[in-house]
Amino acid sequence: MAAKKILIVDDEEYILSLFSTVLGSHGYSVTTATTARDALAKIRTASHDLALLDIGLPDMQGTDLLEKMRVSNPDMIIIVVTGNPELETAINAVNRGADGYIVKPVSNKDLVAIIEQKLKSQEEASQLNDEKVSEWLESRLSRLELENTGRT
Repeated sequence: MAAKKILIVDDEEYILSLFSTVLGSHGYSVTTATTARDALAKIRTASHDLALLDIGLPDMQGTDLLEKMRVSNPDMIIIVVTGNPELETAINAVNRGADGYIVKPVSNKDLVAIIEQKLKSQEEASQLNDEKVSEWLESRLSRLELENTGRT
């Protein structure tokens, strides 16, 4: 199976380097961006399974970027990362489409655990959707066969 692709968007080089190293060592394929503009360009040219998105970016608020990312990539998991632990920030991010919320500093162990849990949930939801489509197709084909049999 191909490595899951993660986009990290943060204007702090230290955070980009740390998260990239930690996630890369766990087998993830990591891409980074320091601005909202760069992040949007990267998601237009390649698909990502998950994005870690800093709230405070130099060219756009992370919540605004979150909405743009959600429109162009509805299946991508987006986890907001911020140094601001206020409840209002978390509620705003979730209301605007975030799948999760992490407060910096976060331990490497917790970061990986959160990502693994979110990706597992995404995979399970995808399998359920595939199963539902399969069941619907089988049901529809059976009905069509019955209809066609009744006409001959």
